[in-house]
Amino acid sequence: MPHKARKVRKQRGSRTHGYGQIGQHRAGGGRGGHGKAGYDKHKWTYVLKHEPDYWIKKGFVSARTLGKSVSIINVGKLDYLADRLESEKKLDKKDKKIFLDLESLGFDKLLGTGNVSKPIVVKVASFSEAASRKLEEAGGEILKEAET
Repeated sequence: MPHKARKVRKQRGSRTHGYGQIGQHRAGGGRGGHGKAGYDKHKWTYVLKHEPDYWIKKGFVSARTLGKSVSIINVGKLDYLADRLESEKKLDKKDKKIFLDLESLGFDKLLGTGNVSKPIVVKVASFSEAASRKLEEAGGEILKEAET
C-alpha cells in the first residue's frame, strides 16, 4: 500500500536507518560507488568482466628522459642577454661580433621565436632551423661543437 512518508523520513532519529550494524550502507555519497578496494582480491571477477584494462600499463618511458629538462632560450632574448652581459663586463667578442657561449650560461637549446638585431656568434648544443636562419640574416652564426 502506498504511503506518504518516505523511508528517510520514517527513520529520522535512528542511528542506522534500518541498515543494521554501523558502517553498512554508508559512505557511498554521490560518487556512485565505494572506491576500488578489493580489485585484486574479492572483486577480481568484477575487474575481469567490466574493467579488463584496470591493471594494464600502456606506453614506454625511457630512463634517460626521466628527470631530464631542457633549458631553452629564444632568439628574441639574445639582444637583451648581450646588453646585460655587456653592462656586467662579461661579454666576449670574436671578429668584432658579440660571442655568446649559451652552454656556459646554462642553456641547452636555441629556438627561433623573436628577432635579433645585432650580429651575434652563438655556441649552443642544439638549435632550430628558424633560429639559425634569423641569426644568419642578422650577420651572426651558430658554432657547432667541432668548430670551437
